Amino acid sequence: MERLDACVIGAGGSGLAAAKALADRGCSFLCVERGSAVGGLWRYDNDNGLSGIYQSLRINTSRDMTAFADFPMPRDYPDFPHHTQIRDYLESYVDAFGLRERIAFRSTVERVSPDADGTFTVVVVDADGQRRTLRTTAVLVASGHHWLPRRPDLPGAFTGHTLHAHDYRTPDGYAGQRVLVVGMGNSGCDIACDLARVAGRTLLSTRRGAHVIPKYLFGEPLDTICPEVIWRFAPMWLFRPAFAAVVRLNRGSLRSHGLPEPAHAVLAEHPTISTDLPILVRERRVEMKPDIARLDGDGVRFIDGSREPIDTIIFATGYEIAFPFLDRAVIAPEENAVRLYRHVVHPDVPGLFFIGLVQPWGAIFPLAEEQARWVGDLIAGRCSLPDPAAMHAAIDADLTAMRRRYVRSARHTIQVDFHAYRAAVRRERRRRGPAAAPA
Repeated sequence: MERLDACVIGAGGSGLAAAKALADRGCSFLCVERGSAVGGLWRYDNDNGLSGIYQSLRINTSRDMTAFADFPMPRDYPDFPHHTQIRDYLESYVDAFGLRERIAFRSTVERVSPDADGTFTVVVVDADGQRRTLRTTAVLVASGHHWLPRRPDLPGAFTGHTLHAHDYRTPDGYAGQRVLVVGMGNSGCDIACDLARVAGRTLLSTRRGAHVIPKYLFGEPLDTICPEVIWRFAPMWLFRPAFAAVVRLNRGSLRSHGLPEPAHAVLAEHPTISTDLPILVRERRVEMKPDIARLDGDGVRFIDGSREPIDTIIFATGYEIAFPFLDRAVIAPEENAVRLYRHVVHPDVPGLFFIGLVQPWGAIFPLAEEQARWVGDLIAGRCSLPDPAAMHAAIDADLTAMRRRYVRSARHTIQVDFHAYRAAVRRERRRRGPAAAPA
């Protein structure tokens, strides 16, 4: 049985940030990756079978805000890089910091079991079916939360073709078809815009509508337009109307483009960022429809009483959070709710951490990097945690604040604001207590 300080599960952006943080602190660890290369979500048609990105995808956070703090993206990258550029960036990151030899490729974590002595038994299976068992002090789960598609349970039956956005790749094969995309999140809007170039009709169904935000405000990338101090400290009652006014000034009203006006306020949902959708809806190349009432043979009936003949339905309806290698007695996300201190630390299982399990208003890589540094410091004894009761109280407070701000949905269970959350994690790294060893 191999004995290590830690096991990292997944070699996407979050897993690589975790690997570097552990390497920087001299920890012994193994990063386990199901595929044959790094990149996770950002490797198109990843042979780990879990990536669901489409060929046209570009990130919707800006180049400089998305980069790791100690590894800038190339200056010749555009403001919003293509997914192939993100993949290449992660490949460069691995090689720049000598992490590749610490990754077990084409290997799967079959089981993680907490042991009575506070360690973990981790069973890893390679591509040939050979098992190896690790005994570790810590486990860093960085397996992502965009790999298990969630599909709605709709009444009626449909005789056409259906798929989830996770399985969509290109608009090839949809020429002349009547396609309905269900869901007005980022993937749904991107896919509808992609299909509008070739499909006979492209319809986009939404339950609540969305405050569609352009990628650029006043000619600058959206996430660079406000100083950090405003994002962190401006009260919501003041920031929300100011932000809505700025968006409206740049985009115009939703109704003027033919988009539905949501009943909920701006900033009460995960952002839907698209410059193209309002234009395509205004040009009638994407047609907006309300929520589905029922499937109806070769068509769909909507709650406004209309019926449309449809050839293909694409469900852009999100993902389930799941950890198949952990017993449900350890963690069991119900409706995507997970009880983790600062979205990272399991309050009742010492040594079990989750990296990148957040849905930020902003970029994910820098947040995963801060989480990983914090966890690295905890493992190295440089900082400490509150007691379990205090952690549970903080979790309750976070969940209450999330429910108060966001539309009630399985989509809004791990939301964070980029600047405020990063600052909170940095404060945790400064926490000293009886359990902390000298830095």
